[in-house]
Amino acid sequence: MRVPIIAGNWKMNKTPAEARQLVEAMKDRLAAIAGVEKVLCPPFVDLASVSELVAGTDIGVGAQNLYPADSGAYTGEVSPVMLKELCRYVILGHSERRGYFGETDGFVNQKVHSAFKHGLVPIICVGEDLEQNERGDTARVVSAQVRGVLSGLTGQQVRSLVIAYEPIWAIGTGRAATAEGANQVIADVVRGTVVDLYGADVAQAMRVQYGGSMNAANARELLQQPDIDGGLIGGASLKADDFIAIVTAAAEVRGAH
Repeated sequence: MRVPIIAGNWKMNKTPAEARQLVEAMKDRLAAIAGVEKVLCPPFVDLASVSELVAGTDIGVGAQNLYPADSGAYTGEVSPVMLKELCRYVILGHSERRGYFGETDGFVNQKVHSAFKHGLVPIICVGEDLEQNERGDTARVVSAQVRGVLSGLTGQQVRSLVIAYEPIWAIGTGRAATAEGANQVIADVVRGTVVDLYGADVAQAMRVQYGGSMNAANARELLQQPDIDGGLIGGASLKADDFIAIVTAAAEVRGAH
């Protein structure tokens, strides 16, 4: 049975002082929820303090990006070698990275290989925009992204990573996909593509989150779907009570009891 995973993507929010305050507000309650993998993904400047605060708990820490080189003259970038002392997970290929910074599937794939080289668990984002969705292009676009970002990986690596299906038209808009619609894309397109590439065993072992306006109100309905193994949470992860509510819903619906 796949262990559900709820990851909070704080995006470009929270100063170091604010990050400590948020973690202190949820740490004990989060740690008390069993059967769910819980991950906090703050900005780079907050990673050290968040990592320190959750030390000794089962709360994981993730970065929001990395640069696919161990070191070098890449001003402003952060390497996996720097991250691995501070976190276990890393979000790669988020639609905002693709949209604002021109990241391609090929570049995201380089990052995935770099993450694995240094023992980081990638949370890899895929998803279509509104125009692609409305013209019925979801399956083609998402399948191509999955193939691109997983290129050259072993089946064992694919089993261990996490894919976040994030319909771009639903991110930060309050317009979540329907639970059934999201589940269908994850089952037929995301897992279906992995079946083609690596076989059914790998596809069934790999966890797939839904990312796109999952919140305290709709989390339970989304997580009741058989192929949705968790959420990549944006805005709701910045509010302690909301994030706790989502993790609680995951534990009750999908968690080990």
